[in-house]
Formats: sequence, C-alpha cells, structure tokens
Amino acid sequence: MANVDIYTQPGCPFCHKALNLLKSKNIKFNEINAPKGSKEREEAIQKSGGKTTVPQIFIDNKPIGGCDDLLKLDASGKLDQILQH
Repeated sequence: MANVDIYTQPGCPFCHKALNLLKSKNIKFNEINAPKGSKEREEAIQKSGGKTTVPQIFIDNKPIGGCDDLLKLDASGKLDQILQH
C-alpha cells in the first residue's frame, strides 16, 4: 500500500472532507497539522510546488493536490490504482 500524507489545518471543511474519504476507504494515512504560518505549512508549500491551500495530499511523496483533486481521482477509479501500485 502506498504512503499517504495529508497536510491539514484545524477547522478546514475541505480537510475534513478529504480525511473522511480516506477513512471511508480504510486508507492508512499520516495527517500533518499545518496551520498557517507553521513550519509544517511551509513544508507542504515546498513539497507541492508552491500551492498554499489545504489540504495538500501526497501519495508516495508525489503531490496529488487538494480535496477536489482527491475526489476526482476517486470518482474516476484512479485513486485505488495509485494506492495499489
């Protein structure tokens, strides 16, 4: 199974939506609390190539984007393929 990291911010509805999808699919993930101005948020921005929104989701250290990107991957069936590699 792939390694999934998700950078989140407290109170973010998109973060909750992405986390709920991962949980519903029984995907193991590492949630990293990354509030604005934190070193974790800076790390997410650097890893994502400059994207400043949350959540930022990485599968095997490859940036896949945010909540909408995760939902699109799931709807197309590609999320399961990426996770199974």
